[in-house]
Amino acid sequence: MVLQSMLSFTVFGWLAPILRDRGVPADHAGLVVSVSVILQTLACLVAPGMAAKLPNQRVLNAVVVVLAVSGFLGCLFAPLSTLWFWAVVQGIGQGALTSLALTLIVLRSKNAYIAAELSGMVQGVGYGVGAAGPLLVGVLHGWTGNFVSVGWMFAAVGVVAIVFGFLAGRARHVKGVLYEIRMIERIVTEV
Repeated sequence: MVLQSMLSFTVFGWLAPILRDRGVPADHAGLVVSVSVILQTLACLVAPGMAAKLPNQRVLNAVVVVLAVSGFLGCLFAPLSTLWFWAVVQGIGQGALTSLALTLIVLRSKNAYIAAELSGMVQGVGYGVGAAGPLLVGVLHGWTGNFVSVGWMFAAVGVVAIVFGFLAGRARHVKGVLYEIRMIERIVTEV
């Protein structure tokens, strides 16, 4: 969730300024980001159903990260004549990645207690730390005066996201601390 949030927040906050820096007119840059976000919404509706049907989500996690990252890098570095293609790829990848990160919370939980505990931890930490993404982009751009280093950062975050997504996609359940405590309490009160 940390890495997904970092990627997502960076796209929301910086894709339009990056496109402006590349010479794209403001209205066109805004339209590109809007279309990408609309496609994210559509991908959010499809990815959870796909994930639930699979025995594990390892490959799906890797594929959506590759789509999100390659789409962003395409918007950053590819010829502007291909901008719409890369915006579509980025939107589909980012939307699927966002909903897949949330879906994994449910798929890795045996029950509602564990889902609640895992959700609170993953989202609280994930969104909090992920908020550093746009800050890092601003710092890197300020230091270098361009967005090349941002591309490298985004690629590095993508590689780490693939590794963690591959691990999180294994077909197994997470054990929750609160659930274990409640089970012990139940046993003690029954005795």
